[in-house]
Amino acid sequence: MTPGADLIEPEWDAPPAVHAAFTLRTGGVSAPPFDSFNCAAHVGDEPQAVARNRALLRERLALPAEPAWLEQVHDRHAVELGEAGAPIGPADAAVTRAAGRVCVVQVADCLPVLLASRDGAAVGAAHAGWRGLAAGVLESAVRALGAAPAELLAWLGPAIGPGHFEVGEEVRAAFIGGDPGAAAAFTANARGRWQCDLYALARRRLAALGVRRVSGGHWCTYADSAKFFSYRRDGRCGRMAALIWRT
Repeated sequence: MTPGADLIEPEWDAPPAVHAAFTLRTGGVSAPPFDSFNCAAHVGDEPQAVARNRALLRERLALPAEPAWLEQVHDRHAVELGEAGAPIGPADAAVTRAAGRVCVVQVADCLPVLLASRDGAAVGAAHAGWRGLAAGVLESAVRALGAAPAELLAWLGPAIGPGHFEVGEEVRAAFIGGDPGAAAAFTANARGRWQCDLYALARRRLAALGVRRVSGGHWCTYADSAKFFSYRRDGRCGRMAALIWRT
């Protein structure tokens, strides 16, 4: 990786064969409101700017290939990346056992979750907003990895924090209907709504699966406008990328 690049590198115990990064909003070429390191082609940014930012991403991370950009639909489907060039349908998680394939998800408040087996043989990335979490995207990703959950590592990247993620009763009901204990991730506010802790919900789901080695999960994209895009804060904005690959 290029020293000084506008990136977060996960602090976790992944083996040397596993490489991962999360992009910040800075260090690119996009004009406002996508300023400046927008990696998404679906938000209305100039295509030339997106292409340049993606080229910068490949350069800064010394990526072995173009990331497998997903059409994310806030659901639970996970795809396994095989040979480069194979078609990829709509999905919110990607996994691979192939060296040189780059899993990526794009976010601007939703929670990115990176996964790796402790032996470095399998890696994956999941896009876990509240809809995806409730639908079971983490369960799909863990199942697709094909490794024992106790042998997996998970990293929770930057997402909107509970202090700024206000939701209605329908969101709370989507979680507690199948897991009454998930109520602990919701705090009532003075407006008769709920403050939702995506990190707590993700940790709960991972623990239920048997994934115990979980790190990250201490940022708030809404609160830090200098580093992060936030759809809830800004509306029209760019997207950040969470990437993982193995060599």
